[in-house]
Amino acid sequence: MRKSKVVLGIAVIMLGLVTGCSSAAAPKAAEDIKVGGDLELSGGVATYGQSVKNAVDLAFADQNKKGGVLGKQLVFVTADNKSEAGESTTAITKLITQDKVVAVLGAVTSSNTKAAVPVSADNKIPLITPTATNSEVTVNKDGSLNKWVFRSCFLDPFQGKVAENFVTNTLKLNKAAVFIDQKDDYSKGLAAEFSKDLTSAGGTVTDTENYVGGDKDFRSTLTRIKASNPQVVFVPGYYSEVGLIVNQARELGITVPIVGGDGWDSSKLADLAGAANLNNTYFVDHMWAGDPATKPFADAYQAKYNAEPDALAALGYDAAEMLIAAIKTAGSTDPEKIRTALENTKDFQGVTGVITVDPKTHNPVKSAVIIKLVDGKKTLLTHVNP
Repeated sequence: MRKSKVVLGIAVIMLGLVTGCSSAAAPKAAEDIKVGGDLELSGGVATYGQSVKNAVDLAFADQNKKGGVLGKQLVFVTADNKSEAGESTTAITKLITQDKVVAVLGAVTSSNTKAAVPVSADNKIPLITPTATNSEVTVNKDGSLNKWVFRSCFLDPFQGKVAENFVTNTLKLNKAAVFIDQKDDYSKGLAAEFSKDLTSAGGTVTDTENYVGGDKDFRSTLTRIKASNPQVVFVPGYYSEVGLIVNQARELGITVPIVGGDGWDSSKLADLAGAANLNNTYFVDHMWAGDPATKPFADAYQAKYNAEPDALAALGYDAAEMLIAAIKTAGSTDPEKIRTALENTKDFQGVTGVITVDPKTHNPVKSAVIIKLVDGKKTLLTHVNP
């Protein structure tokens, strides 16, 4: 009896070893494809990051319903950069080194994206910013290419030219005051392009004033702007300050048109400015939600989030779809192969237009729109081609 138990015990042990070896040798279930999101989910421009997150979640959910990519499910892992450049560096470092993502979407603003670029390069992980429009995000001042960085949006030089053309050719005005966030790359870059183009066209910059992101009271500076007698005021900033600037400008009796860039696009703008104060204001943007080509995306976004998508959401969706297409083309999640596929993106039909990536600059060539605000509501004024 005792001998039988010993034999039986040995048999059980051997069976366990065989089973264990068999389990170890069995192929693992397909792992998820992790994509990072270095996003402004809190802080001064939190609505931007949330719009991009919503759109990427929507794009990934749609793709996952179709079976995912390469037989794997997409997972969007986000890190909050708190709308600060230093936090953006921390966020992308965590996503790459701890979460082991194969690519990163974000950041949203130019300053925060530029802070993330060195980490992307050092770790050789592709980064696609949906919305950072500063030229130096992808190409440095010395002309060298940031090899691992791409974008789905147009650039400040184009946006600045569009704004200047609108002011001089549509509004028929040539004297502008410029109000700049002196610590923000986006604001400074757009202001420089607008001012240069206006002067080249024979116009005059009556006054250039500065503020700092986070400021709340702009009255003393706006008083100086008013004294310069501009025909138009150009404010290339973000909604969090622009709303207050418009409100206080109207309060001080500045009734001339106020024009800006895509940083205005937020559902919070009317709350800060006051709907009526936004009459006679305009801004350059990436898309119009009412366009037929945009409608399927806009309807899906509205259905899921009970909100109309802004341009940030549309660009976030395009960035996500560009990445999905690149992984499919690469046939791999290897970062270098994804990077090569992104660099060769051609005639990609996005929500915000057809995207072809210039391999020398990693920038797309795209059209823009001019949005007119009427009692706080966005209306399409015109399309502008490159």
